[in-house]
Amino acid sequence: MADSDILKAAGQALRQGVTAAIGDVDSRPSRGEWIEIRTEQGRATPADWRETPALLGYQRKISLACELHDVVFVEKSRRTGATWGAAADAVLRSASPRNNGGMDTLYMGTSHDMAKEFIDAAAMWARLFEKVCGEISETLFDDGSEKGVQALKIDFASGFSIVALSSKPRSLRGRQGFAILDEAAFVDNLAELLKAALAFLMWGGKVLVISTHNGVDNPFNQAITDIRAGRKKYGLVRFDLDDALKDGLFERMCLVNAHKHGEWSAEKEADWREKLLGEYGDGADEELYCIPSQGSGAWLPGPLIEARMHDAPVLRLSFPESFNLESEHRRRAEVDRWIEEELLPVMRATLDENLMSGFGMDVGRQRDLSVLCPMQITRLMRRVVPFVVELFRVPFQQQEQIRDAVVRNLPRFIGGRTDATGIGASLAESGLQKFGPQMVEVKLSTEWYRVEMPPVKAAFEDDMIAIPRDAEVGADLRAFKMVKGIACLPHVRTAAGAGGMRHGDAGMAIVLAYAATRQPMDAYGYQSARKGFEEITRRDPRHWSRPDQAHDVMMPGRRDGLW
Repeated sequence: MADSDILKAAGQALRQGVTAAIGDVDSRPSRGEWIEIRTEQGRATPADWRETPALLGYQRKISLACELHDVVFVEKSRRTGATWGAAADAVLRSASPRNNGGMDTLYMGTSHDMAKEFIDAAAMWARLFEKVCGEISETLFDDGSEKGVQALKIDFASGFSIVALSSKPRSLRGRQGFAILDEAAFVDNLAELLKAALAFLMWGGKVLVISTHNGVDNPFNQAITDIRAGRKKYGLVRFDLDDALKDGLFERMCLVNAHKHGEWSAEKEADWREKLLGEYGDGADEELYCIPSQGSGAWLPGPLIEARMHDAPVLRLSFPESFNLESEHRRRAEVDRWIEEELLPVMRATLDENLMSGFGMDVGRQRDLSVLCPMQITRLMRRVVPFVVELFRVPFQQQEQIRDAVVRNLPRFIGGRTDATGIGASLAESGLQKFGPQMVEVKLSTEWYRVEMPPVKAAFEDDMIAIPRDAEVGADLRAFKMVKGIACLPHVRTAAGAGGMRHGDAGMAIVLAYAATRQPMDAYGYQSARKGFEEITRRDPRHWSRPDQAHDVMMPGRRDGLW
């Protein structure tokens, strides 16, 4: 995610625009803000070294992930002790008997110095855990070549060993156990190394891949993207410098190097952090904040977007500015007429009543559009957008009116997402109040984009999504850009055909709808106990979309819209 190769002036303007658009995608707390954050949090670890846990929080997460998953990737800040924590896990595994999960550990770094550092850490943990082991020894490791490979080794009473050697794929051939690939983004051939390591899984082995980033096109980053997209069912642990500090990294440094840092304080930590950021300069994003470099450009190429288009209607509704001054009953009546004559016939024609439906809404008012996007999940798990509704200069009350009509007529509705950033907060809140927790308010943030965008891109690449064949919908999806490795919307607007400006509105609605269809769900059947209910709704579907006209079959006098 660092931007050394981005085109000069245009790239800088784009990055600044994206920051403004999504709420400071790459902003970090200043020194003063960091002091406030850490003062409010307080110490993450006890001041007394006798009470301090051996592993910090993020190091424990790595060990836990290795218990839960056979393959774990760790994207990390540099020099935060991830490998040191992995050495503790390796000792516990290799010092255990086979019937308790014991196995050999094969550590592969990028240099002999890394191998020695890992072996020294493992020996320290072995003494701390009081595990019976032999002395560190050098051995000639048979990697299938004539000369072999020099390796460092610790033997345990369990019969298993920890071996640290160079990162050559053939070194893992014919081996079995717990493979640790350290600084994997910097090895010569990661793809071949992973291929050899994954063979460990066949007989109950495990693979742990640890690294800082080394460019957006590196196989390490591509694997992490696949994990986030759901293509690979691996474990993923991520922590940057600030995450490590909140877990007590600098507190541990003060404990170990008391002669240099003295007693920990939020002010000292803030000063140390500022000094480190200054030393890394432009490289801080990649080295300290898990942002692979050269990560700017188009998120989805135009031909890929067009390949996923199908014939589906896009309903566009706009009003003159004077419409907002009309009386409420006239505004409601006009939109009711549009719902009955335009919206409901399209919904009846395009929706499959047997499929589950999700919903996404990007909210605009005067300058930007509001876009409503239903999405249905086919039996093959393909996401299909049956139609899209675009609104320009439609008052918020009428937007809510149309939103309610859409959601109430969606078959097997499983949930929705509404952009609650800025002016969308009111509509998002009303959706939550009317439809319950399945209608989620979304505050767009760096982490939200990081988690939700890769699965959408994977759906486009794997032909698991279908969107309306419409030039402006396609343009909205092309508006997303990769900035510091994260797909987001720049602060750039284009003219809309129906008036107003577009800011990737349909694209954002599609992303929100896709996020809604990814939420966990349970399918169940339901049959109303009120006789005649189905017949009434079939005869007059407006009962779903017109709460003011709703009535109860058993209690005709009720007009509260409750069914």
